[in-house]
Amino acid sequence: VQLQASGGGTVQPGGSLRLSCAGPGRTFSNNAMGWFRQAPGKDREFVAAIGWGGPAAADYSDSVKGRFTISRDIRKGTVYLQMNSLRPEDTAVYYCAGRRAASLSTNARTYDYWGQGTLVTVSS
Repeated sequence: VQLQASGGGTVQPGGSLRLSCAGPGRTFSNNAMGWFRQAPGKDREFVAAIGWGGPAAADYSDSVKGRFTISRDIRKGTVYLQMNSLRPEDTAVYYCAGRRAASLSTNARTYDYWGQGTLVTVSS
């Protein structure tokens, strides 16, 4: 499965961006989805995840809780990451990922397929 992430860019501190992740022709039925990020010189880290089934459960890292929101449009087969109140430390390449299970996971090793990443830069 090939994922396409988009929506990255450069924004000032305090600004907002919305990332999108889609797999052409796919709806990710029964698949949980997640967002991870990797800053220069650092390991990839969990950002947010959403399960399958209504109401879909969601989980966030402590560093983004209250600022980021993950959601999915089942009809469009797209997962979003709304990022508000961005900080310079949010600068990273953001990756979307999916796993062939309905339950969400914060562990990158449990995800089965990944997108190519989109760069987010928060700088004044």
